[in-house]
Amino acid sequence: MAAHMVRKCRDVLQKRSVVLSTLWLTLRSRFHCSPTAYDGLLLSLSKRGILKESFPETAAQDELPRLLQTCAQTVYCGFDPTADSLHVGNLLAIIGLLHFRSAGHHVVGVLGGATAQIGDPSGKTSERGRLPVDAVKTNTQSIRENLERIFINHESLFHDSSRKLGTVTVLNNKSWYKDWDVIGFLADAGRHFRMGTMLSRHSVQSRLRSAEGMSLTEFTYQIFQAYDFYHLHQVYGCKIQLGGTDQLGNLMSGHDFVHKVSGEQVYGLTVPLVTSSVGDKLGKTAGNAVWLSREKTSSFELYQFFLRQPDASVERYLKLFTFLPLAEVQSLMEQQREDPGQRLAHKRLAAEVTKLVHGKEGLESAKRCTKALYQSSIQALEEMSDMELQDLFTEAPFNEILFEPGTTVIDACRRVSAIPEGPKGYRMVSEGAVWINHRQMDKPEQVLIPKLHILSNGLTLIRVGKKNFHIIKWLSL
Repeated sequence: MAAHMVRKCRDVLQKRSVVLSTLWLTLRSRFHCSPTAYDGLLLSLSKRGILKESFPETAAQDELPRLLQTCAQTVYCGFDPTADSLHVGNLLAIIGLLHFRSAGHHVVGVLGGATAQIGDPSGKTSERGRLPVDAVKTNTQSIRENLERIFINHESLFHDSSRKLGTVTVLNNKSWYKDWDVIGFLADAGRHFRMGTMLSRHSVQSRLRSAEGMSLTEFTYQIFQAYDFYHLHQVYGCKIQLGGTDQLGNLMSGHDFVHKVSGEQVYGLTVPLVTSSVGDKLGKTAGNAVWLSREKTSSFELYQFFLRQPDASVERYLKLFTFLPLAEVQSLMEQQREDPGQRLAHKRLAAEVTKLVHGKEGLESAKRCTKALYQSSIQALEEMSDMELQDLFTEAPFNEILFEPGTTVIDACRRVSAIPEGPKGYRMVSEGAVWINHRQMDKPEQVLIPKLHILSNGLTLIRVGKKNFHIIKWLSL
């Protein structure tokens, strides 16, 4: 009897212990105070402002933190190749993937070689024109290079080598659509989508209310993006999709489709659409995008873009676009408040982003160009390559000229048409309107002197007035 009573009491206590443990885990997860769950990656991203919304909301808050603690998960984000480069507006989603990878999770970048030909209506007021197949192919390769370069730079320059990185995979969704025919796809995938739900999406509603309306092609975009999520879930075990806030409707469609077909729970996370102080999308002010490809936006231009951000934005951007610990961000801001003229926070922001996108060499190039242009540094000019000079002085004519001994200041200016012929041009030099390598000239007949007028890299920079630049590359020096 005594033994029976002991066993009974022990069973009751064990059951109560399980109930209390379950309740405690639920409460501390819900209130975001779990040291083993939410106090990890998701909380860190939330504190930095990188995560905005989650879907489904309750499940993402209760289940996703624990899922991320169980084992390495796979997270994906899609990029449609509608241009031949990604831009600064895409950077935050990439940084989100990098944070997941640093925490040991696997990341997948999906290039929309198929979906780019359909066109995502999210955030668009009119339908995008159809891209030629060759253009999509070229754009896809360029964007692949953007992503791979950033992942390589992050791994070599930012990652703590003591922590294990997750894997990186870059895919083209054309590879899983190329063997489908329209009847087979609609018969298999289309039957799982409800018209009422599709019509209720914000991206659809806003377009249906517009004068132009929405084409059937655009309307089906959410089906294809949902199928991408399903394909990645089946092949790579992907349970998390990352996207901008304008992608929330597409993320919902993907969740619903995967859940209906597989019965498994998957999740959507959004990053904010970063805007400037006047409400423009960051990097696309007045239609002039700041690109991530060096061929379209030089490392110097990218560096200057972030260096010129308003004071009110710099702390937020340090949290979003860099991997600096939050305590270091706070310290930087305190130093900036003590001595605003040094602009330490702006310089660090510009340096960190440029290094991520273009590597150490890109950052060094940006700093050389900055010194050459804004600090009149002769040393920086001498260290610059031909390409850097052309990047820096984008409107300046670049001239390759055979050097002849005895060439004078006025000869050099006339050979590149920097000044008018005749007395007027001569007078411009005499009166100090011409500068060579940041030095003001006033002697037209001065013979060019190596290391003074001709730098050690064989270059001469001529400036007439304030903004008219000419670059000479001397041959056979």
